Amino acid sequence: MNIMLSAGIVVSTVFIYAIMAMIYKKFRLPVLMPALTGTVIIVVVLLNLNIPYSTYMKGGQWINQLLGPAVVALAYPLYKQRHQLLKNWLPIIGGSLAGVFAGMLSGMLLALALGFSKPFILSIVPKSVTTPVAIQIVNHLGADSSLTSVFVMIAGFTGAVCGVYLLRLFRIHHVIGSGIALGSSSHALGTAKAMEIGEQASSMSSIAMTISAIVASFIAPLVVWIVFH
Repeated sequence: MNIMLSAGIVVSTVFIYAIMAMIYKKFRLPVLMPALTGTVIIVVVLLNLNIPYSTYMKGGQWINQLLGPAVVALAYPLYKQRHQLLKNWLPIIGGSLAGVFAGMLSGMLLALALGFSKPFILSIVPKSVTTPVAIQIVNHLGADSSLTSVFVMIAGFTGAVCGVYLLRLFRIHHVIGSGIALGSSSHALGTAKAMEIGEQASSMSSIAMTISAIVASFIAPLVVWIVFH
């Protein structure tokens, strides 16, 4: 029974994603990104059918296991662009550092201005970092990791949907700058969007995502100390 349920969930999820990907390929609107629309559809279906998240994850966990190999696969475009990485190491590191600080401070200061409690503010600190790292960071800060997961998703989808428009608004057309901006602000989803720009942009985005995760792990406690002292 569990095997049939898991298989049905996997097939249904892949089918929904494939349909949304076809629609996205036809219209090319950022708001129609299959990762976003597919997630919304699955949530609506689960809510309407009263299917608990734990039941869905009996099959969903197998899809979730593919996240690791997918991230590792980003090493290939990095390898192909290794000369560009060495040539532009300073703007890559500088842009990634700026993205980390901006992501942390903007979320914390906005939450402070709106009068949110300290545990809520701490949960928002690593919102621009990939989920596994963000959860580890927030656990050390003593905040709610479930809230952090939601903020990470919001940051990812917001960057993937609005990032291109913001880049155009500020007249950022260079592939290196675009890739760094998407990777440091919207982690994996931003990198997926950068892949649409080109291989060089996706390489820059993936390395910015990696640098951001490493740097955030070290500076998150420092940023929190600065804000609250």
